[in-house]
Amino acid sequence: MHAHKILNIAPAQPGVQETLSRQLGISKILAQVLANRGIKTKEEAEKFLNIKLEHLLDPYSFTDMPRAVSLIQQAAKNKEKVMVFGDYDVDGITSTALLKLALARLGVEALHYLPHRVKEGYGLSQNALRFAKEKKVKLVITADCGINNHEEVSQLRRNNIDVIITDHHEPLNADLPRANSIINPKVENSAYKYRDLAGVGVAYKLAQALAKQSLFEDLDLVSLGTIADVVPLTGENRIFAKVGLKMIRESKKMGIKALIEESGIKDKEITSTFVSFILGPRLNASGRIDSAEVALNLLLSAEEKEAEALAKMVEAHNRQRQKIEGKVMEEAQVLVDREVNFKEHKIIVIAKEDWHPGVLGIVASKLADRFYRPAIVISLNYDLCKGSARSIKNFHLFQALSECSDLLEDFGGHAHAAGLVITKDSIEDFRKSMNRLAKEKLALEDLLPSLDIDMELALSDLDEKMISQLQALEPFGAGNPEPLFYSRNLKLKGQPQVLGRNTLKFWASDGQATYQAIGFGLGNFQDSLVATDSFDLVYTPRIDNWQGEGCVLLEVRDIFFK
Repeated sequence: MHAHKILNIAPAQPGVQETLSRQLGISKILAQVLANRGIKTKEEAEKFLNIKLEHLLDPYSFTDMPRAVSLIQQAAKNKEKVMVFGDYDVDGITSTALLKLALARLGVEALHYLPHRVKEGYGLSQNALRFAKEKKVKLVITADCGINNHEEVSQLRRNNIDVIITDHHEPLNADLPRANSIINPKVENSAYKYRDLAGVGVAYKLAQALAKQSLFEDLDLVSLGTIADVVPLTGENRIFAKVGLKMIRESKKMGIKALIEESGIKDKEITSTFVSFILGPRLNASGRIDSAEVALNLLLSAEEKEAEALAKMVEAHNRQRQKIEGKVMEEAQVLVDREVNFKEHKIIVIAKEDWHPGVLGIVASKLADRFYRPAIVISLNYDLCKGSARSIKNFHLFQALSECSDLLEDFGGHAHAAGLVITKDSIEDFRKSMNRLAKEKLALEDLLPSLDIDMELALSDLDEKMISQLQALEPFGAGNPEPLFYSRNLKLKGQPQVLGRNTLKFWASDGQATYQAIGFGLGNFQDSLVATDSFDLVYTPRIDNWQGEGCVLLEVRDIFFK
């Protein structure tokens, strides 16, 4: 077996398997997968498998919600100017669009301000404050930001501008900005029972409170932002994602229709994978390359021709982003090869002049995946340098950056993703400090890629009915991964083939059942498969409906040889 890969096979829970299988009429395999996700009672399982909008929490569970609603209603009544201040990523763009639509339904044609990623960076800025004063704005509502903008919020208040913060990021400390109202499930002692909302989920709760209804038609935006922001697809996020994916498919919003058309997936079933890897990156691209205004205008567009033109601009931005990202990734790899000693460095910290700040997060994510350790990628310039960081399972980035805050000019983010600003002179000390923390917090096995296996099965345990039941677990994503199974001592049947894009196709048998298997990017295993007496597979089972006939197909994640 691979020495470099750790398999974490979930412990069998026969009691839960038996109980859920009997009570719900489901397979013991699905029951075990549910148990692996912390779902062990009939009530929990029914709520997870049978999504209902009425399971959404009361938006007034947020302590400050009545104050926020009152301020907005007062602004609408007095015809005061309102500004929504958002962020340049998909979560921020969808949050801004959602709030603008919610305000428009109250008769408020709100202004908006999206910061420029390169020129202004994340969060409230002096430019935004000047804009608000010039436009005589009386109420600012933040979307997906604001919880750590203490000084900027104070400045707004001193200028007699009220502030409502909607955000989902971690506060840097217990002292909160002096906003009139703060809607954030992560503030200390929050009464809201679900902590993991995306920014657009928080914005939706405010819109829900304003409208006094579920706003079914806006769940397409909520689903886009929630899935793209890689928050756990559990609790309310699961409701948003699942119902929202259906709304994306049926969306009446011209911009979403045009985006789907331009992306080439008009006739496809829209899944969380399509949002994560096709729609989300395109919406993100405008904010990475230039201004996120293009993506926001697309989502808000009410004219078919305008939406089509904006979708083409988004597509062009995405192609440009891919070129820039490819160049930075090549240069980053050269630096890693030259500067990183993997015996000593448990964190990758690299920096180079003129790296485009818009692609640093993607490059950091790819490095973290490739080398299975946290990665921080910094673009150097003469004054303040911007960086993006991505982590692995057992290293909390936000906490680590907090412990190095004396070396940083600014930072923010989550456990697995963060952004930072640092002076050029502090980078070497920062590299040493982060690696010191990593040595304290990360064991050797934390730096080995692992696979979380739901259950060990014989191939003969698989059938179409059981696999169809597994589809009730969708949508998959953070916090609810696709089920993975492990089968041992399999034999190769026939000759394996390598297809396009290094895809491996072969037949595997356990002596009782034989199924076709396909491994994307696993073509290099062809010779080993032919040479070995037996092998083990990690896979997700699917129903292949090619030519209208359903048959079991194993989508292989990894192969282990004896």
